[in-house]
Amino acid sequence: MRKFKFLPVLLVIVCFLAAGCSNKQANTEAEASNKLEDVDVVLDWYPNAIHSFIYVAMEKGYFKEEGLKVNIKFPANPTDPMSLPAAGKADIGMYYQPDIVMARVNQKVPVKCIGSITKTPLNVVISLKDKNINTPKELSGKTIGFSGNPLNVEYVKTMVEADGGDPNSVKIIDVGFELLSSMTTKKVDATTGGLINHEVPVLIHQGHEVNYFDPAQYGVPNYYEEAFVTSETTLKEKPETLKLFMKACKKGFDFMKENPDEALNILLANQQKDSFPLIEEVEKQSMDVLLPKMEMKDKPFLKQEKKVWEDNINWLYERGLIKEKPKAEDCYVNLLD
Repeated sequence: MRKFKFLPVLLVIVCFLAAGCSNKQANTEAEASNKLEDVDVVLDWYPNAIHSFIYVAMEKGYFKEEGLKVNIKFPANPTDPMSLPAAGKADIGMYYQPDIVMARVNQKVPVKCIGSITKTPLNVVISLKDKNINTPKELSGKTIGFSGNPLNVEYVKTMVEADGGDPNSVKIIDVGFELLSSMTTKKVDATTGGLINHEVPVLIHQGHEVNYFDPAQYGVPNYYEEAFVTSETTLKEKPETLKLFMKACKKGFDFMKENPDEALNILLANQQKDSFPLIEEVEKQSMDVLLPKMEMKDKPFLKQEKKVWEDNINWLYERGLIKEKPKAEDCYVNLLD
C-alpha cells in the first residue's frame, strides 16, 4: 500500500522537474528568438506604395524568419538614404541609380547598389493636357519646372533633342517642392522630377487630365529609379546580413504581387499621417503602376544588369555629369541568385 501512496508524490516530483526543464527550454528559445540582428534602413521618403513590400515583410514576419529586426528611418535631408549608410549611421538606404554613380565618381562616396527596386524610370515629364504638349519636341520654347537636381535638366534636354526639338530653347526653372502647384497655377508649362506613380495619380485624383513622357523612350538610357544602397564597409563586414535582408524583401514583394489589396492595407496601417498622409485611391493606382515595373519577364525583382549600369555610366559621362567612367562592377553587386 505504501507504494501506491508514494507513487503520486513521485509523479508530482517528475512533473515539476519536467515542467522546469520545459520552461527552461522555452525561455532559452524565447531568448534566442529575441536576439535578432538590427538592420537600420533609410527610406527615400515617408511610407507610400513603393515601400509596401518592406512593410509586408515586417508584418508577415519575413525579416524575423531571417533573424533580422528592421528599423525604418525617414530622411531629414534628400541625400540621407545614401549619406547615412555611407557614414556607417545606417545599414541600407533607398536611392536612385544615376545619383549613386554621380556620388561615387564626383564625391568619392563609398557606396554600392545591392538591388534594383524598379526596373525602369519613374521620373516623367508632366504637363496638364490643356497645354497641348503631346511629344517632347513640343517642349521647345516652353518653361519647365524642376526641383533642383541637375539630372532632370539633362533628361529634358536629351528628350527634346531625341524627339527633334530645340533643347536650347527650353527654359528650365527651379520650383523646389512645388512641382504640382507650379503647373496648376500656370507658372510653368510642364515639370520634370515628378513620378508616374505619385504626382501623376495625385493630379488625376485632383481632377486634372495630364500628358507625361518617359525619359527612357526618348534618348535617356533605361535606369533603376529606386534601388537599395549600402556602404562598401557594410558590404564587406555584413554580406550575409544584407543577403538575408534582400531575401526577406523578395518574400515581401512576392506577397505584394499576389495580394496587392492586403499589401495596400498593411501600407495604409503604417502611414505617417502627421507627415505624409496617404490617399487610398492614389496609392492603389500607384501600386498598379509599380508592380509591372518592379519585376519583368527575365528581370527578377532586385536583380541588376551590367548593361543598364554601363549605359547609364556612358550617358552620364557624355552629358558631363561625371568626371570619369567607373567600371560597372564597382557600382553594384547582385546578392541573390
